[in-house]
Amino acid sequence: MQPHLLAFIFLCVLCATSSLAVTVTSAPSSALHAANSSSADAGTDGGSSSKSRRKRYISQTDMVAILDYHNKVRGKVFPPASNMEYMVWDDTLAKSAESWAHACMWEHGPSHLLRFLGQNLSVRTGRYRSILQLVKPWYDEVKDYSFPYPRDCNPRCPLRCYGPMCTHYTQMVWATSNKVGCAVHTCHNMNVWGSVWKRATYLVCNYSPKGNWIGEAPYKVGVPCSACPPSYGGSCSNNMCFPALKTNYLHWFK
Repeated sequence: MQPHLLAFIFLCVLCATSSLAVTVTSAPSSALHAANSSSADAGTDGGSSSKSRRKRYISQTDMVAILDYHNKVRGKVFPPASNMEYMVWDDTLAKSAESWAHACMWEHGPSHLLRFLGQNLSVRTGRYRSILQLVKPWYDEVKDYSFPYPRDCNPRCPLRCYGPMCTHYTQMVWATSNKVGCAVHTCHNMNVWGSVWKRATYLVCNYSPKGNWIGEAPYKVGVPCSACPPSYGGSCSNNMCFPALKTNYLHWFK
């Protein structure tokens, strides 16, 4: 008998603990961070060569899969959203996600960024065919969520908790969280709740502006695109407020 390869997956989500969402302002939704952002990796020369710019911390295939899956989920929320913004890839968020993924710590961080960013984490061990196997469990929490506020799940649920969670899902569909950047890293030895995992695949996704404000709904209900911010100029695609530029991933991978 062939031995079975067991795969395990754990999730972690960051919840805002304040209801003062008005203190976090949204940047113009159509504004994209270019690959030559002023925020650079530590020790990287701003005048790096073309070759070094191609050294990325997530593959183009994984990046497109994650981004497209988020927008698919966002465009099909029920009840329908009137102000759902199309999500774009953000290089600065991806760089911060890469830095944290490389640390191989099963907790949210770094703390100085979490005041401004939302964050979903996922880790698994064993073989997998697609990066979406680490992302889809976030969406699967929709079965435990009752709009507009969680009822069957706990938004304050810590890493170890009893009962369902739903705040990975709500961060994915938070209407004003219109930017995402992710990184995936293989951790050879990762401590997950007291157990050392060998060759764990660790996915970190950072979101901006931050979602999951306690006591607030993730989006407004209504006719799709009927409550888009003025910065979108009335553009709508797949039930989402659509920016002038669809995404910057082609530029990012030059």
